Amino acid sequence: MIMKRYLPLALVFFIATLAAANTAIEPGPRDAAWVQRHEGFVAEARHGGIDVLFLGDSITDGWRSTDPVKGGKAVWDREFAPLKAANFGIGGDRTQHVLWRLRNGEMDGYQPKAVVLMIGTNNTGFERDGKTPRNTSPEIIEGVTAVVSELRAKFPEAKILLLAIFPRGEKDSPQRLQVAEVNRALVKLHDGQHVFFLDINDRFLDADGNIPKDVMPDLLHPNAKGYGIWAEAIREPLKKLLP
Repeated sequence: MIMKRYLPLALVFFIATLAAANTAIEPGPRDAAWVQRHEGFVAEARHGGIDVLFLGDSITDGWRSTDPVKGGKAVWDREFAPLKAANFGIGGDRTQHVLWRLRNGEMDGYQPKAVVLMIGTNNTGFERDGKTPRNTSPEIIEGVTAVVSELRAKFPEAKILLLAIFPRGEKDSPQRLQVAEVNRALVKLHDGQHVFFLDINDRFLDADGNIPKDVMPDLLHPNAKGYGIWAEAIREPLKKLLP
């Protein structure tokens, strides 16, 4: 008689949980160069004097680029530097990386009046192999929600201007559609008291829904013109959130 072996039920559930783990909410660092940039932000945070925090990935990171055609530094200096704004954007970041940064010193030493947050585009689509999905839409939504919750817990008095993830790629590309799906769900985080969702994506599209290359040459990252559009679109909404 052949005896069948069965895994304990608790172990079965544990394995299933591991298989279903959502990487978008698992805080983690990246490489050494990334950690060095993070440590620079920690030092800046501890110095204090930050009234407005911009937080995100390469799209936010681009505000510091001095390239007169591709970068947003000139617009930043005109629009946001006078507001005592800090830019904590790192290219390539996903929600899990921002979560790790926030939990490891980037929220210490100051209490901003407002946070401008856009994160999640790097959680969409596939890994570099073109086959492995990064995250599902529900996972990304959970990741962005976790970042918002982290900000609310540490900065209870701050107003969070949660931006819709900017459009990317061709109009009907799977990644563009995934971004749109995530944005439709992020609207629910708007409470009109502490979290203010703002979708300015139409400003980056032409009448047919395409991204003009004179605004986002690679159909993802704004150039200087794109940063000007961004600044103009949030100027008044941000002003309303500042006491």
